[in-house]
Amino acid sequence: MTTTHQPSQQDAVRLTRTILASPARVYRAWLDPDLIRRWFSPSDFTVSDAIVDERVGGRHSVWHRNADGDLGGFESRLLELVPDERIVFAWGFVGPDRVADPTHESRLTIQLRPDGNGGTELTLVHERLAGLRASWPAVAAGVSDGWTQALTKLAKLVQAVSS
Repeated sequence: MTTTHQPSQQDAVRLTRTILASPARVYRAWLDPDLIRRWFSPSDFTVSDAIVDERVGGRHSVWHRNADGDLGGFESRLLELVPDERIVFAWGFVGPDRVADPTHESRLTIQLRPDGNGGTELTLVHERLAGLRASWPAVAAGVSDGWTQALTKLAKLVQAVSS
């Protein structure tokens, strides 16, 4: 497993990671609620629930918890689905009240490509973060680290299932 990271710009995070699992397996892990519950959070959080309406325009929701309780998570829409290749989200950060705030909406693009060795090159681009930085700077400051931690959990999950 290799990871490359470009430092965050003011309004975007871009991460590339090679995962030792097929693009099909990695793609499913983004859309299967049972798999999402096992990886889709930074290291110090867990996923308490996930809902996915797997269609363009469908809902993609994830709830996070820590030892203190519900922290919120994400309320997003699926904008594009290209099986085993690409997923694009209208991404919304929400607090425990689950109320979506348009100033927190961003765009998340997941691109998957075979790496030539049976694995997958995953490129994550989380952009349009300026509104989140302005209204919720502490959350915005953790986006890159949060994705790095979550992708580590994703890689371990899909590689274990592939073995």
